[in-house]
Amino acid sequence: MTTGTPKPQVDTSRPHPARVYDYLLGGKDNYQVDRVVGEQLPELGKDSARQNRAFMHRAVGWLAANGVDQFLDIGTGIPTEPNLHQVVQRTVPRARVVYTDNDPIVLRHAEALLVGTAEGATDYIEADVRDPAKILDHARKLLDFDRPIALSLIALMHFIPDEDDPYGLAGTLLEALPSGSYLALSHGTFDFSPELKESITGTYGKGGIALRFRARDEVARFFDGLDLVEPGLVTAHRWYRDTPEPPVSVDTVYGGVARVR
Repeated sequence: MTTGTPKPQVDTSRPHPARVYDYLLGGKDNYQVDRVVGEQLPELGKDSARQNRAFMHRAVGWLAANGVDQFLDIGTGIPTEPNLHQVVQRTVPRARVVYTDNDPIVLRHAEALLVGTAEGATDYIEADVRDPAKILDHARKLLDFDRPIALSLIALMHFIPDEDDPYGLAGTLLEALPSGSYLALSHGTFDFSPELKESITGTYGKGGIALRFRARDEVARFFDGLDLVEPGLVTAHRWYRDTPEPPVSVDTVYGGVARVR
């Protein structure tokens, strides 16, 4: 684990998506400001968090089973077992994982919890997806950019508003990856529950958190120029490969995995 910098102070006066997500998953690494946001969300919000987590487990598990042994996970969130590296290192013990998040509390937990196998390695950088150059520079210290890398953007890009160019940010990250790499992405949507748009975006907005759920065509743009893996871009609980079909749940999240040409 590489840290190398002093532990930054955690701002407990403002909610943070990573800590709200932790609360929605039933975690305890959050503050009152985060719980206020989570408690005001409908039950659908908790279901969305669970869908995201389960999709991540299936997607990275499939990637590891198909030979991918390097992962760049941006928007990591507070570690909740099993973590991404635990999922992939069960199949590929030598796998290397670089985690990235912009909340200092994630770094504190990462130092203690994100410990890889003896054969593999994990690393963590505190950075924002809006600074892809910083992320890539750090990731190159552990990952070999001459071999395939899986880029994981799970439940992240719906916190990036249009004015911050989410497609450009994702494109910059993907352009740095060699052919044979993959993108695993999940993204919130109101396509199936438009009546909740005002309440959910308003709840996050009151906490100072921008939320931009997108329609299917908008989410599909993140995969432009890539080759989608079957079953394509679908609602998260419908994405599964070589595993039992997950329980049916309310459709709130799109998920997909695609190969870099």
